[in-house]
Amino acid sequence: MKRRTLAALAAFGALTLGGIGFPAQAQTPPKTLRMVAHADLKILDPTFTTAYISRNFGYMVYDTLFSQDASGKPQPQMVEKFTQSPDGKQWSFTLRPGLKFSDGTPVTSADAIASLLRWTGRDSLGRALAANGADWKAVDARTFTLTLAQPFGMVLEALAKPSGYPAFILPERLAKLPTTAPMTEVLGSGPYVFKRDEWVPGNKAVFVRNAQYVPRTEPVNGLSGSKKSNFERVEWLYLPDANSAVAALQRGEVDLLEQLPPDYIAPLRADSNVKVGSSGAYEAFLVLNHLHAPFDNIKARQAFQMAVNQERFVAAMGYPADMRKSYCHTFFICGSPNDTGAGSQPWAKADVAKAKALLAESGYKGEKVVLLVPTDITYLNALALMAAQTLKSIGVNVDMQSMDWASIGARRAKRDAPAAGGWNVYVTVAGEFDANSPITNAYLSPACGNSLPGWPCDKELDALRAAWLQSSDAATRKQRLDAFQTRAFEAVPYINAGQYSAAFAARSSLKGVDKLWGGMPVVWALDK
Repeated sequence: MKRRTLAALAAFGALTLGGIGFPAQAQTPPKTLRMVAHADLKILDPTFTTAYISRNFGYMVYDTLFSQDASGKPQPQMVEKFTQSPDGKQWSFTLRPGLKFSDGTPVTSADAIASLLRWTGRDSLGRALAANGADWKAVDARTFTLTLAQPFGMVLEALAKPSGYPAFILPERLAKLPTTAPMTEVLGSGPYVFKRDEWVPGNKAVFVRNAQYVPRTEPVNGLSGSKKSNFERVEWLYLPDANSAVAALQRGEVDLLEQLPPDYIAPLRADSNVKVGSSGAYEAFLVLNHLHAPFDNIKARQAFQMAVNQERFVAAMGYPADMRKSYCHTFFICGSPNDTGAGSQPWAKADVAKAKALLAESGYKGEKVVLLVPTDITYLNALALMAAQTLKSIGVNVDMQSMDWASIGARRAKRDAPAAGGWNVYVTVAGEFDANSPITNAYLSPACGNSLPGWPCDKELDALRAAWLQSSDAATRKQRLDAFQTRAFEAVPYINAGQYSAAFAARSSLKGVDKLWGGMPVVWALDK
């Protein structure tokens, strides 16, 4: 009897306190940002792949010694102070006090050095730094030095490189793991901690605020400054169906779409509950196979370049007029620090007659040109169709072979002749950070003997790139940049098919979206 009485009293108490009488005190849910990521997160190691989704993951959980501000200038991030000798060969760096990884262990010089050695084995700027005899040594737990055999004019730019392979700082034991396979353990000193227990590949990735993160005192500026987040929790959702993603945004189920397909820009601009903005400049690439005819001949490459009308290419992708350029005269992104028109004048206006003449000079005999056409990415499909139309307009016999993007990724690595399963042309795009210099641009940075699909090789470009890298003052660097681009227009390692701005969409209640920079989801700048 007593047990039944106690049970009844317990039930009555639960009823009155939790429902009818006095509501139970609910736990306040964490302040959460929900965003639709542009891709599914699969690889957790940003030093293993250049995939943008893995790069963005890196910025959530790791930090860098230096970061670029919104004007492209390197700023100290994990570094408190640094010095440079007058001859540029001796550098000293001191880490900020109190830096810790998310497990509470301190960040040391040994961690920084091991991470930089891992990075120099992967990144183009890192390799260039190593080629100049880079020798890293720890002085104490917070201070380390860099000694160079010869001056290298881009030390800080290299350490602040925002994309490709950013120089993220890892614990020494992880940085020393083999680079033949991606790391699976995640331990950083950045603004967030990855919640592996809530990770659902193909659906969701979750991050929570890193209690050990030590922010800078400066405000957010590009990728520099404080990364202390206003959100306790960030959820990346993967919704490959654009209709579903846009509907979720309009219903307020998500706060941000990282990449908005062009077809939805105009409708969402008309929605008062949504903000549409630019997520950075992008360049469209027409990639040519330099191993096989006809584009093993420089005249054939020049012929294709002469026929390209950039305005038509970027318009075909579906972006509105205010988000595309009618013509961009540089390989290095119009409006970027390396914007230059050097060498562009002969190619500024498409000329089919001149293109046909150049093609004839190349000795082209009407052989089939295999163009890989992606079927599952609408804007790339539009680029490929424009490439086909342009090639046909100058008399090229185009063989369009359609397949999904993953299949193109495998096919483009084949060196076989086009008739034996190889290819001649494929299309792609790159964000500004992966296009804006001779050493960061994917198709201008590789030297002869590279393994890049397309296998461009021009020894004059190699010499000019090396000279540019050795430039120690701004005037010399600009002169050498101009010489490099002039030769690039002549050698045609690839064709710039135009520049446009990608778009993001956010709920109007989301603050700080003006800080989203260069296609990077700088979520620590956001609030709602």
